[in-house]
Amino acid sequence: MNIVVLFFLLFFLALFVISFVRDRSKYRNCYYLFFLLFFMINFLQAIDVVSISLIFGIVLLFILFLPFFLVANGILMIKREGFGLSHILSLTLGLLIGFGEIITFFVVLVQGFLNYTKVNHLLIISRISMVLSVSIIYISITFAVFIIYCLFLQIIPKKKNFNYIIVHGSGLIDGNKVSKLLSDRIDKAIKIYRKSSVPAKLILSGGQGNNEKISEAEAMKRYCIKKNIAKEDLLKEDKSRTTFENLENAKKIIDNRDDDKNIVLVTSNYHVYRALRYCKKIKLKCTGVGSHVAFYYWPSAIIREYIAIHAEKKHLIILIIGWIMFMVPLILSFR
Repeated sequence: MNIVVLFFLLFFLALFVISFVRDRSKYRNCYYLFFLLFFMINFLQAIDVVSISLIFGIVLLFILFLPFFLVANGILMIKREGFGLSHILSLTLGLLIGFGEIITFFVVLVQGFLNYTKVNHLLIISRISMVLSVSIIYISITFAVFIIYCLFLQIIPKKKNFNYIIVHGSGLIDGNKVSKLLSDRIDKAIKIYRKSSVPAKLILSGGQGNNEKISEAEAMKRYCIKKNIAKEDLLKEDKSRTTFENLENAKKIIDNRDDDKNIVLVTSNYHVYRALRYCKKIKLKCTGVGSHVAFYYWPSAIIREYIAIHAEKKHLIILIIGWIMFMVPLILSFR
């Protein structure tokens, strides 16, 4: 058994390392990493380094606690950021997972009794409950896989020397002042700029919104000047309205220059993975670095990223196919 587990551990380690080195934005990396960690835990348990019962207990407590945390976080998010679609994601997911846990408990508790009684309408209710339970479990697993990879992207070592540092814009306060979210991105970029041992340029990217007095790029430039960054090292990209346009326009600026092109993009930590996927689409080779985000803001933000990634046609198809495969054993059990 140890040999089999070790084989799969090394297999997924090789798959993950090769895929990750080639392209960090690949969606399959999320699952390679997940299975790598899964077999690593199993291998450590097999050689008595960790107790599988302890791990199971921790995971079970986490699952049971998660909906309460998400609901509490959602309420806090609404209090601090106001009521909005993107601000209720944490609350909504918490309620959904909590409902799924209740349904799962119902299925486990009464399934045997319902099968024994053979009461048709009760069996139908039971099977509908099982479908809902399995569906929520599947969504929870894919969400966990996504989070693990996003967190991994934040902790891996990164090189320190860059010629260009792209800073993604965000909304302004009162139409002309950088927000806390944006200032965190700029501060992170400035930190990279000052640590670089090669000449670096900051590309400040963000157009002017409908309710903004100046472009986000201009507000970012003023902020950088106050931080004693030389004006000649500040390049404005002030035409974009989306993250994708940020990167497209920044790439044009870089391509029109003749110097070296070691590039890093700086955005909020939850947003790095999606930004890297956009870079892949426009063939912009770069490293992604995430800036600090308030803890209460992170859950809703990462849920939004998960939805955005899986809304892409290819990954939506993968998600649906996975759900169908997940449901096959359950469907066969109905016969």
